[in-house]
Amino acid sequence: MQPRRPHRIVVIAPSPVSMFNLAIPEMLFEKVEIDGAPGYEVVVCTPEPGPIVTSGGLTLEVPLGLEALEGADTVLIAGTGHRYLPDPRTVDAVREAAIQGLRIASICSGAFVLAEAGLLDGRSATTYWQLTQELRLRYPALDVQGDVLYVQDGQVMTSSGYAAGIDLCLHMIRTDYGAAAANTVARLALVAPVRPGGQTQFTQTPLPPERGIACADTRGWAMRHLDEPLTLSDLARHAGVSVRTLTRRFHAESGMSPLQWLLHQRIERAKELLETTTLPMDQVARACGLGTADSLRQHVVRRTGLTPSAYRSQFSRLAPA
Repeated sequence: MQPRRPHRIVVIAPSPVSMFNLAIPEMLFEKVEIDGAPGYEVVVCTPEPGPIVTSGGLTLEVPLGLEALEGADTVLIAGTGHRYLPDPRTVDAVREAAIQGLRIASICSGAFVLAEAGLLDGRSATTYWQLTQELRLRYPALDVQGDVLYVQDGQVMTSSGYAAGIDLCLHMIRTDYGAAAANTVARLALVAPVRPGGQTQFTQTPLPPERGIACADTRGWAMRHLDEPLTLSDLARHAGVSVRTLTRRFHAESGMSPLQWLLHQRIERAKELLETTTLPMDQVARACGLGTADSLRQHVVRRTGLTPSAYRSQFSRLAPA
């Protein structure tokens, strides 16, 4: 009986490459054993074999070129600091690998290589949250999912930045060898075994930059009174203008309506209270102006993908008792 061949994963390292991105595949895939034999063979290559620079300024020796893709089962693109200028040789090689039916994946800004190769046109994809707008603008044919950990759309997979690359690799292990193999690797690597791809990236959700100060005093006042049932009329009365004028000025300065802005601030305050206090959920809801524990749950789940209690468990900044 012929021994099973390990699944061959070829990691393409652009220059400058993220050392963390490059370490993830080796750290996880090399730990997979199936019936006492390696589940994967991990190979690293680069368009120009030899020394390549890392994003931290160090130099790595990568002896293999893109010919290493021959015999690959999966091609994985690591992130790079030069996301807008992918090497044409890499783009061509990745496009050819996709034509051959190989599984194609990227970590962090590696998604820009896949997009340049045309592999993401009409597909859902993601990248590191700080780069999503740039990805949308440069490649409008993509459906960019800006606040998820990873996306699989057919044979193509993309992940956001940093630890989301771990989640993507564990997802591939589950797909190839089942949940038990992925859970074993997760325990060895001391990471969570399952974080669904649709889970959010848990970033501090940014507001558009403010473009004026006419409503600044009212915004500050509202921040100090988030626990009160503020209405448009309350905000307009504080600003000394009509509701229509307030709405027009508020949108011009903040990029959103007064009530949209207010809801955003209430949810951010709720997250802060979940991270820094042990208040019961109904008290958190009242303190941030969301009213009830049910309303708190609805908004936190919509924003983060986790229930308030799960969010607190994962992100509490309090020292263990």
